Amino acid sequence: MIRIERYWEDLNVLQVNREAARASYIPYADAGSARAGKRGRSPYYQSLNGSWKFQYRRSVREVEENFYEETADVSAWDDLIVPSCWQVNGYDQLHYTNLNYPIPCDPPYVPDDNPAGLYVREFNVTERWMARDRYIVFEGVNACFYLWVNGTFAGYSQGSRMPAEFNLSALLREGKNKIAVMVLKWCDGTYLEDQDAWRYSGIFRDVYLLARDAVHVRDVFNKQSIGGGFKKAVLQTEVETTGRLEVRAELRDAQGNVVAEDQAVAEGKATLRFEVNDPALWNAENPYLYRLYVYGGGEVLQFPVGFRQVEIAAGVFRINGQDVKLKGVNRHDSHPALGQTIPVRHMIRDLVLMKRHNVNTVRTSHYPNDSRFMELCDEYGFYVIDEADLECHGMGVAGTEWDDDDIHRLSNNPDWQASFLDRAVRMVERDKNHPCVVMWSLGNESGYGANHIAMAEWTKRRDLSIPVHYEGAAPNNKGDANTEGLDVVSRMYASVQDIEAYAQDEAQRKPLFLCEYSHAMGNGPGDLMDYWDAIYRHPKLMGGCVWEWCDHGIRTQTDDGTRFYAYGGDFGDRPNDGNFCIDGLVAPDRTPHTGLLELKQVLTPVRFEAHDLRKGTIQVTNLYDFIGLAHIGVHWKIEEDGQLVQQGQLDLIEAAPHGSRLVTIPYSLPDASSSRYTLTLSCWLKEQTFWAEPGYEISFAQFDLPVPRVNEAGDDARRRFPLQAHQEGDLLTIEGIDFCHRFDLHAGMVAKISKHGVDMLHSPVRFNVWRAPIDNDMHVKEKWTDVGYDRAIPKTYRCEWHQADASTVEIRSEFSLGGVSKFTLLRGIAVWRVNGAGEIAFQANVEVGEKQPYLPRFGLQLTMPQGTEEVEYYGNGPHESYVDKRQSVKKGRYLLTVDDMFENYIMPQENGSRYGTEWAIVSNELGMGLKITAEDSFSLNAAHFTPEDLTAADHHYKLARRKETIVHLDYKMSGVGSNSCGPELAEPYRLNEKAFRFSLVLTPVFKEDE
Repeated sequence: MIRIERYWEDLNVLQVNREAARASYIPYADAGSARAGKRGRSPYYQSLNGSWKFQYRRSVREVEENFYEETADVSAWDDLIVPSCWQVNGYDQLHYTNLNYPIPCDPPYVPDDNPAGLYVREFNVTERWMARDRYIVFEGVNACFYLWVNGTFAGYSQGSRMPAEFNLSALLREGKNKIAVMVLKWCDGTYLEDQDAWRYSGIFRDVYLLARDAVHVRDVFNKQSIGGGFKKAVLQTEVETTGRLEVRAELRDAQGNVVAEDQAVAEGKATLRFEVNDPALWNAENPYLYRLYVYGGGEVLQFPVGFRQVEIAAGVFRINGQDVKLKGVNRHDSHPALGQTIPVRHMIRDLVLMKRHNVNTVRTSHYPNDSRFMELCDEYGFYVIDEADLECHGMGVAGTEWDDDDIHRLSNNPDWQASFLDRAVRMVERDKNHPCVVMWSLGNESGYGANHIAMAEWTKRRDLSIPVHYEGAAPNNKGDANTEGLDVVSRMYASVQDIEAYAQDEAQRKPLFLCEYSHAMGNGPGDLMDYWDAIYRHPKLMGGCVWEWCDHGIRTQTDDGTRFYAYGGDFGDRPNDGNFCIDGLVAPDRTPHTGLLELKQVLTPVRFEAHDLRKGTIQVTNLYDFIGLAHIGVHWKIEEDGQLVQQGQLDLIEAAPHGSRLVTIPYSLPDASSSRYTLTLSCWLKEQTFWAEPGYEISFAQFDLPVPRVNEAGDDARRRFPLQAHQEGDLLTIEGIDFCHRFDLHAGMVAKISKHGVDMLHSPVRFNVWRAPIDNDMHVKEKWTDVGYDRAIPKTYRCEWHQADASTVEIRSEFSLGGVSKFTLLRGIAVWRVNGAGEIAFQANVEVGEKQPYLPRFGLQLTMPQGTEEVEYYGNGPHESYVDKRQSVKKGRYLLTVDDMFENYIMPQENGSRYGTEWAIVSNELGMGLKITAEDSFSLNAAHFTPEDLTAADHHYKLARRKETIVHLDYKMSGVGSNSCGPELAEPYRLNEKAFRFSLVLTPVFKEDE
């Protein structure tokens, strides 16, 4: 066994020989290379990324003592790419857990069998580097590591997602060198890194060498102030050097012109000063960057400078004097194949997608992201809540149940204060020069106590210009903890009513930030518009970040090669939290879910409101904070029953940020019509941007136009064609001129619908109240299954029919639905009326038991024959919609396939319904099928899976696609909400009516004959 100090369980040792934290930068030889920012172009940079020799040991006790020695032979070891996470390369256990620690909770101790990853690499150092100081930088290593160079111990570090830098000048030699690293899976820091994510280990971010002048600029802190009505900016650059050094610096604008310069001789420290008149200000909408070039010896350091002022005034969050709403998402480092190793182009892909969906804020949940991600946010324009690598959520559940005292144990324990503080210091020092940072966050879900207070106090001493955030102080503060160091009040998953109550409470002086809200798990979230209506109403509500950006699925495959995304438990990991990591707005491959489309529309930067629709006047409000609307074009169109009849482009719409104006659209409307008229306004980009092409739709608005409705349909003579009705046993057959319908009088249901001998049903119609639980049903579904909604059995008390006249047959049944061993769920009377045209008018009057929980849905379930693949409808589309998730859909006429209707969630669940459908035709490709119309709209769903199929499967690949098409025609479907982690589904979105009437008409059709 290797003989080393057990630093991994020693709270007094967080590092050995690690350099003090500093701002992130790479030294270059000239300004041009520094501006390009390509690390490999610097003669002072040498990457150690690439293939390393690697050996995994299940316990540090199995590590041979001499593996790091120069003479140790590791040629038989495996080859492993660095950076990488060793779990996604076949070593150790892939493990997902949310709250629970993956080890016994005995801080600061970890299991004796502590897995170890051994890394060895040889590299060369050139002669010209030998005249300079030589450093190694590890951008991220999980969870702690020991470092040897040429057989000599060089240092130790812990704190997984922050850089660790070591001076190797005394250990490196010209020519060939050997570096050895031992990474341990667990250390006392593991108790502070209990984030809701897959638990990865290894050297997962970049490793590189730096050659520095013996006397060089060690650190730079750019402090700015803006005054004179934002007409003058002053930049004070505090420079720290390793000795006496002449330092000069230039501040250049975005075109490369020098706008200010200064120089000084630093005796360890110096301050340079730059003044800029009429500065261009940085914000997320116009991320204007100046560049500061610092020259010292033979090195050039380059830093972005974005002049911006972040403040809280009268309880309102402001940037550059403007009230700003943070329209954000929470983002973990997550890649479906690479784990937490994130390529730069993958970061760019995330940010481009966010821009395309009107997101302006990222919370780095729950640790500092790669330093290059911060550079991208500076450049692309994102506000960042930069969060310390700190979460000890598992303390609260380490007992038999959640304990409000246990969660504070570490945050109140003075033995852990240095560990807490280290994580704030290293984050702030690394990222202090990034204009994108608008709040420092002290971590996540770690209780609240003296150690957090120490973090806040240090942060404010170091940087007073940025507010400090920490949500954990709110729910866990018993009233005696000092929260003066926190500048905002933060909440997780507060209801809309809760945040409105806060906004209206005059005793609350700080702005409220929803650091997590609208849990985007599976088919959701469904409550976004309600939140943003409230946020825009109240200045004290500063916005929030949806949980979360992406599904953390691991790309894998079954033994037979079927590919799928894995979640907790799929690798035998215990304990695990199942698919709770599949809770993003995008899939692991970054395919947007419909929830992201919903967020995009809710966060629209342009609001249209009806003023006088008859005259075509619309009020336009600019919801941007800093820019006008000149970059946006607006296309308008009028549709008559879904058919385009008028269109045009609006002239330039301009309104100041937060301002409004009236515009007139030159359309004409009839005085009255039997048709429905709809106005759609589409906002699109006029010019190419880095994130979208010209013509890309930013958002839209839609209005029903005030055209009085008149009935011009006339009487269909076919309805008076004679019918033949005869009963044989329990079967009633009704025949008309071109159709034959059959009713099962025992079941009180339609058993057959046909036209010209083509059957439209595969099996009898049935009532249905069950939906495959969505993730946001996880808490209410127990109530549903307790009463038997998932196994509702129909009962027909009586069913009678009579022929009212030669062309009308009426069937009336009294029915109920009930679960085994449970009281009856609901009772109703159903009336089916068949006329000579073959139309089946259905009406049900339903009463739900007073004590029953709200219904998932109520409606008819039809099973249509193989080949029924086409769905045409007038309603909301083109994608799924629900009563509380329908901002992103447009009313129109759509022609889709059944497969088009399906939304493929990693955990199968209710999906693909179309709220607000007015009519639909479900048919084969020849147009032979059923037309459904309703006096009121209904919810439509067509799929090749039953609710029971979706309920039973835990992965998509386990679904067996049926040849038949399952059609649901629902009176209503309860909303989707965000109750997997958020508040219960809001009352207005529950199917909680105790008495209701549902009616629609089923008609067999050949579409080409219509």
